[in-house]
Amino acid sequence: MTRTEFMDSLQRALAGSLTSSTVNENMRFYEEYFDTQIRSGQSEEEVINGLGDPRLLAKTIIQAAKYQARNYGGNTPEYDEVYEDGSQGGGQARGGRNSFPNVYRLPGWLTLVLGVAVLCVVIGIVGSVVSLLLPVAIPVLCVIILVRWLRRRN
Repeated sequence: MTRTEFMDSLQRALAGSLTSSTVNENMRFYEEYFDTQIRSGQSEEEVINGLGDPRLLAKTIIQAAKYQARNYGGNTPEYDEVYEDGSQGGGQARGGRNSFPNVYRLPGWLTLVLGVAVLCVVIGIVGSVVSLLLPVAIPVLCVIILVRWLRRRN
């Protein structure tokens, strides 16, 4: 694996789970890390072997970002529009073709409001069905109960 392949794999693994600014910040960090290690005498291959699998590295970065946001109130927004290439807007990858979907996250309060709205609609539908059937069901039940009561008396 080359440095370019490693960085592309890392960026693809980070995209969609972190904000584009966080992805870009991590990409800059690892570019500088490569430069520093190569200047100190290591080869690209040695640096890549030292870092390990880029997907595993990305998983670690994502978990650390979530931990930081949860425990230290990091400057992470409630939701963010994230694109695979790390840029915002357009949703187009290399070559100008749309090769991946845009990722949108809803804020928690909006999810709650939508859930309550759906619950109200379901309750309204059930209530309508019950109110339509109740005028028929009550007399039928009364007749059934009366017939059973009369049969027991005989």
